[in-house]
Amino acid sequence: MKFITSIVLTFLFNQNLLAQDSIESQADRLHQYAGHWVSSDHADTENFGKFPAIKMTNISTIDNQSMQVEVLQYQNGRYQTLLTELIGYDSRSDKIIALGQNQEGVIFKGTGRFSSEKIWKMQDTDMLGNFYLSVEFNFQSPTNVLLEGFDKSGESLWKTRYIKSNPKDKNIGIQLISVHQKMLKDPVGTLRELGRMGYSYVETFVYNDGTFYGMSPTEFRTVVEASGMQFLGSMTFHDLPDTDDWEKNLKWWSKTVDDHQEAGVKYLTISNNQLKSVKTKAELKRYSDYYNAIGKLCREKGITFAFHNHADEFRLVEGTRIYDYFLENTQPRYVYFQADIYWMEVGGVKPAEYLKKHPNRFLSWHIKDHKELGASGKIDWMALFHHAKFKVPKYTVVEVEDYSYPPMYSVQLAWEYLYNRVLD
Repeated sequence: MKFITSIVLTFLFNQNLLAQDSIESQADRLHQYAGHWVSSDHADTENFGKFPAIKMTNISTIDNQSMQVEVLQYQNGRYQTLLTELIGYDSRSDKIIALGQNQEGVIFKGTGRFSSEKIWKMQDTDMLGNFYLSVEFNFQSPTNVLLEGFDKSGESLWKTRYIKSNPKDKNIGIQLISVHQKMLKDPVGTLRELGRMGYSYVETFVYNDGTFYGMSPTEFRTVVEASGMQFLGSMTFHDLPDTDDWEKNLKWWSKTVDDHQEAGVKYLTISNNQLKSVKTKAELKRYSDYYNAIGKLCREKGITFAFHNHADEFRLVEGTRIYDYFLENTQPRYVYFQADIYWMEVGGVKPAEYLKKHPNRFLSWHIKDHKELGASGKIDWMALFHHAKFKVPKYTVVEVEDYSYPPMYSVQLAWEYLYNRVLD
């Protein structure tokens, strides 16, 4: 389909053009270590049990320049503090400095840096200046780091693998276009990373001939759930044809809804790239009728249907804003809305006004910024999430499309921003 192809190519172009291939600064590389981690069963596996031997919480501070670290060890049926550290990037020496204390009361100082994006080395001394330990951190992925300790002669003393295990209690979803290229290359591995980062559910972007990323509905759902997430939402596209061949179109939608039902999807959204050419309300009525028919079909099969906006919806057609026309001429029991906050801002409207005026129409919202979430300062996320006049939509979905970092790093920053700074 022309529409879906153009959308995918646009996002791929943006990702290729705007995303950095690597994490450049020492401070940003250090920030990979932020979050909640657990030790695997042993250094050669990524698996861990109900009570991992080690739990570690690294809280980022001072605009991601440093972090507070607490390491807990499972002993005698409970977790006890093994060591605490303050680790930070020192801009004057261009080094990473750590000051910590272990369970035995020894205070140590560590000094080191990243020799590459993935390898971080630190050498620790006690407060008398004596050699204490050398540690190498090998970031094998954004959520998988292998630590190895060495004595003064360079002999290995121990190895520990940490797996990121961020909490999911705030129910944050992700639109998979944010990591589209990664999903095309390695959907299983990418979903595993996202689950570890703390995302609770996914919203897909590409449904193609009954498959999701080359997998059947059941297979894809199984992979998502194995990653610790749910497959709850899908953006699916099928242009309204020039002639009102409802039977043919609804046959396509019937098969599509059946596939999504099999995958366990709770809601299905659509957007419209044809609105630039709309000039009359009669054309808008055709679209409203189309969405009502799709929504009715979805409702009959237990799936909620919603319309997703970009900026074109806020154009005026015969004196009426397109978005307002859709809100007024689609049936509330069949058609909900997914507010893309970024595109509302670009379109020149205030998202809060729509959320207040139509409190029961918004099923979900896309939380997307001009750069990584919260980085632009142009959108007041705290005001939106804690507004007194409307409820937050049921589904909060992160989307990143303009990058300062590699996409996997950017989506981690987005989750952290929402989880640590915005949500209760």
